[in-house]
Amino acid sequence: MSFSFTNPQPEDDRSFSFTQPDPADVEERLRAITDMAHRIIHLVAEVRRQIRT
Repeated sequence: MSFSFTNPQPEDDRSFSFTQPDPADVEERLRAITDMAHRIIHLVAEVRRQIRT
């Protein structure tokens, strides 16, 4: 969720508005995080194998 400042009108005391994130953008970011996490786990396993030998 994010908000932005707006131009308040005399009869409207709200000076900001809230917006919901785009669901497709959230899904894309979650996929990217998941991919990075899998890559990190793979690299950690590779380092552990190298340390053992």
